[in-house]
Amino acid sequence: MIRAVPLFQVIPMPVEAPEIVETDSTRVACDGGGGALGHPRVYLEMGDETSVECPYCDKRFVLKAGASSH
Repeated sequence: MIRAVPLFQVIPMPVEAPEIVETDSTRVACDGGGGALGHPRVYLEMGDETSVECPYCDKRFVLKAGASSH
């Protein structure tokens, strides 16, 4: 006999927060960091913002305080 588990007893898997990288430049490149396990290299531009997020791995690049845009 298979017993149903009530939803309130199901423990959700914890989700790791995306990595945050501080940078001096508004132009950054991301390849996922895992070598062969990473993703294609993408070049990202912050524009007038102070951060940008990689569309593949959600790594967030944040402009360091006092850094100027290029």
